[in-house]
Amino acid sequence: MSDTARYSLARAMEECLRTQSVESVTVTELARRAGLTRQTFYRNFMDKYDLINWYFGKLLSSSFEHMGSGRTVREGLERKFEYIRAERVFFTAAFRADGTNSLKEHDVDAIMSFYTGLIERKTGAPPGGDLAFLLELYCRGSVAMTVRWVLGGMKSEPAELARRMTEALPAQIEALFKRLGLL
Repeated sequence: MSDTARYSLARAMEECLRTQSVESVTVTELARRAGLTRQTFYRNFMDKYDLINWYFGKLLSSSFEHMGSGRTVREGLERKFEYIRAERVFFTAAFRADGTNSLKEHDVDAIMSFYTGLIERKTGAPPGGDLAFLLELYCRGSVAMTVRWVLGGMKSEPAELARRMTEALPAQIEALFKRLGLL
């Protein structure tokens, strides 16, 4: 399936989430709204959560695409939060869902992979030991706070949330990011 069709399914999901919960959206409804068949849907996604995670992965990649080439972690986070705010209907509904294939867990995995890859590209080796532990702890905490921000009505500005998230970096990660020119 082309990305065009996948994005059609993502748009169909966004439309559905304006009036219903993720749990009540059906694959049949998504396929119909996108002008596709259920069979086509299942050839490309395991379930509706897989679709949400794919779309979020695209959004995450977009929000962080320039961070490794001179942009800071804070700027990348701010862009991510601005996008989440612009797509609040999608993210509010998606972050409400729980389970093994939930957006929350996908976000942790994606952010952890992003930071690990960034560190590896800049240093030649992935983080290990205490650094890997602290990085995962930070990623899990930042996703939890992002979910709290989204489900709490996004009261603070994206720049403020990005500042807080950056200031919350564990000391060893902060020192590494400063050394790598990412802060």
